[in-house]
Amino acid sequence: MRRYLTTIIIALIATAGAYAQIEKPRHILEIGAAGGLNLSQLDLQPQTRQTMLNGINGGLQIRYTSEKYFSMICAAQLEVNFSQRGWEEEFDNELPYSFNRTLNYIEIPFLAHLSWGKEPYGLQFFINLGPQIGFLLSDKEEYGGGLVPENRPASIRPIYGKEIDKRFDYGIAGGGGLELKTKAGNFFIEGRYYYGLSDIFNNSKIDDFGRSANQTITVRIGYSIRIL
Repeated sequence: MRRYLTTIIIALIATAGAYAQIEKPRHILEIGAAGGLNLSQLDLQPQTRQTMLNGINGGLQIRYTSEKYFSMICAAQLEVNFSQRGWEEEFDNELPYSFNRTLNYIEIPFLAHLSWGKEPYGLQFFINLGPQIGFLLSDKEEYGGGLVPENRPASIRPIYGKEIDKRFDYGIAGGGGLELKTKAGNFFIEGRYYYGLSDIFNNSKIDDFGRSANQTITVRIGYSIRIL
């Protein structure tokens, strides 16, 4: 799966780069900000039952539009965001227990931004896809209902209180949305999925978990202005 996703993103970026050399050049630079909601889980092996953990996502972006190829407008987009990820354990309904762990990241997506629609003003549909890196700033565990980790099943017990081994995170982000371009600026809404290719815990044969990767759905709204 990792190889397939990596191949797809490299092919897309290469294709966008080829488009940028063909016809109808553009030289448009935009800056903006966006914010929204994260819904996160941890892809964990061995598995634990989880529900989505809610967190915030917000930051700044810069986009450079270089070309239009037929009806597709090609651009590159760089973002710097604060992102709350993590997971929440799911317990049986009869149990009062609760447990979640929030991971606070600075994330930097490098995206190919491909759009179709009216210009310079009007509604456009767009797709964002590209690699993303992140740096863990802090994390927090929350226990509820008198949860005692020592009483949990042996396969799950190591997750409680376990220190994060790898603070650097990387993966692939992709999604789509709508953007309304006006003389007063650009307004957009987007849904995005992040698939982590790295693990937050060590994953050798002697470690507790074979995989521990971030998986995040983000819904966000934003505003940008043209400066060039």
